[in-house]
Amino acid sequence: MRFLNKGSILLIVILVFSFTTLIMGAEEEVNLYTNRHYDTDKLLLDKFEEKTNIKVNVLKGGSDELIEKIDREGEDTSADLLITADAGRLHRAKNKGLLQQIENDTLFNNVPENLRDTENYWFGLTVRGRVIVYSKDRVDPSELSTYGDLTDDKWENRILVRSSSNIYNQSLLASFIEIHGEEWATEWAAGVVDNMARKPQGNDRAQATAIASGVGDIAIMNTYYLGKMLNSSNPEEVKVAKQLEIFFPSQETTGTHINVSGIGLTKHAKNKENAIKLMEYLSSVEAQEMFAKANYEYPVNPNVEPSNLLSSWGEFKPQSINLSKLGEYNKKAYMIFNRVGWK
Repeated sequence: MRFLNKGSILLIVILVFSFTTLIMGAEEEVNLYTNRHYDTDKLLLDKFEEKTNIKVNVLKGGSDELIEKIDREGEDTSADLLITADAGRLHRAKNKGLLQQIENDTLFNNVPENLRDTENYWFGLTVRGRVIVYSKDRVDPSELSTYGDLTDDKWENRILVRSSSNIYNQSLLASFIEIHGEEWATEWAAGVVDNMARKPQGNDRAQATAIASGVGDIAIMNTYYLGKMLNSSNPEEVKVAKQLEIFFPSQETTGTHINVSGIGLTKHAKNKENAIKLMEYLSSVEAQEMFAKANYEYPVNPNVEPSNLLSSWGEFKPQSINLSKLGEYNKKAYMIFNRVGWK
């Protein structure tokens, strides 16, 4: 019997080590498709890598673009997780069969039931309120009350809002369909169109700028945009934001509309265990505190307080519906917008 010489043994050891490293490396990673582009998110992913030694590979893109990419890639997709803004989009990904259910006690404890899919296909990570932002100089807050009040004649030529193609507005209207019914939602949308200061255009920041420029007096906006403008490195954005104030509508009735940026495990995830670990981490107290302090979003985790800025705006009563309804009524909302001429 011939024995291996030292050179052969060394070669075998190197090959075995290389193969083991390759296999372990493949296991110790997770692939994230995300529409979020904030510095906070990078810091959070870096912390996760330090804690777990799991490499996070990130692909950024537009929300709809990423959903279509996962759909197109099918079983060959490299995506383990999808993060996107708005429950309506998360519902769309679910309906396309791109996500899978998760039964996970950590996620159930960290994310309240109304901020996750009814069948646990997706989970909220951060909350945004869609509120009324108004000019401090030209609007007395005592004039403001409910979303329904925006159809009153006193707001004629004073309302600013982005287009009906925007998912945030579609989800807002979807919430009204769930709460008040389709007829009420249609009358509301038509009434807002009648009171618009201009044809819908631009993003939420553009609505804030238009108030400061005197184009209109109030706007429908997401809370975190004003937070980011107040703390912007651009002095013009700060100047605009300081002229505005936030009002939480419908506090005496149905509550202020909220939405989420959320996460789902893809149906064909290759790194499922690592992906769930990342989902658990992003919903943890540590991660939620970073979301709240750095990006001016409300935490989903009930054990985390909002940032000082958000706390200064005061507590508010949110709508009490499950956010899955925003996706279920998305098509109806879009049809209503078209019907009433909300461009």
